[in-house]
Amino acid sequence: MIGVELHKMVRDRRTWVTIGLLDALPTLVAILLAVTDLGPRPGTGPAFLSAVLADGKLFPLAAIAIVLPLFMPAAVAVVAGDAIAGEAQSGTLRYVLVRPVGRTRLLVAKLVSVVSFVLLAVLVVAATAYITGSLLLGNQSIAATTTSVSGTALSTQELAGRTGLALVYAILSMLGVAAIALFLSTVTESPLAAALGTLAVLIASTLLLTLDAATSLHPYLPTRYWLSFVDLFRDPILWRNVGRGAGLQAAYVAVFLAAAWANFTTKDVTD
Repeated sequence: MIGVELHKMVRDRRTWVTIGLLDALPTLVAILLAVTDLGPRPGTGPAFLSAVLADGKLFPLAAIAIVLPLFMPAAVAVVAGDAIAGEAQSGTLRYVLVRPVGRTRLLVAKLVSVVSFVLLAVLVVAATAYITGSLLLGNQSIAATTTSVSGTALSTQELAGRTGLALVYAILSMLGVAAIALFLSTVTESPLAAALGTLAVLIASTLLLTLDAATSLHPYLPTRYWLSFVDLFRDPILWRNVGRGAGLQAAYVAVFLAAAWANFTTKDVTD
């Protein structure tokens, strides 16, 4: 069952169109930075931004920061929202469950497929940004140009390790979105409703973060720590928000996956 879902995900043209659209914006930004003077010149402006412009191999970090607040969550919401609701809307869910396929097994297979999409999307965006940045932006030595957000130098090994952690953190952040969308996908038979419901939760979270009256809610909002991966590039690393963000997303994943399982295993889908 898991192999079938992974095969469907990889062969689905929508998967690659979605990832292509995610790639489009960072690529456009790289082109604009390369052909215009929109960004600060190397050696001026914030230290880390200056390093990105001087060495295009750092552009994957900028690409993740570009797509993470809006475009990546929207893509994940659409894919995860379609997981169960898409089968229900097309009328295939009842036939799948007539066969000896347990609901828990089916839900796990759908979950693995969604997680695989998140991994694939983040890695493809990062890889494309690496190639685009290397070709279009600066090509100076990392050792000579790379500085942390704090302004201190980062070695090649430190940069590689922190970049890997940043990608893992971005993936974990999107898994929280996937869990919410998967739960809503078990509630409704409309993939669009599941995706829009997830986006409504994220938009509400973003708006609440701007309100002083909602300060007490800020630590629990799903979007609160999404961009905290920047703290991984401080010297020393500021683990506080990174740890809180990872813990919060893990909690969202656990709660909404449990809710999805409880709802799906008891839901009447054979009428």
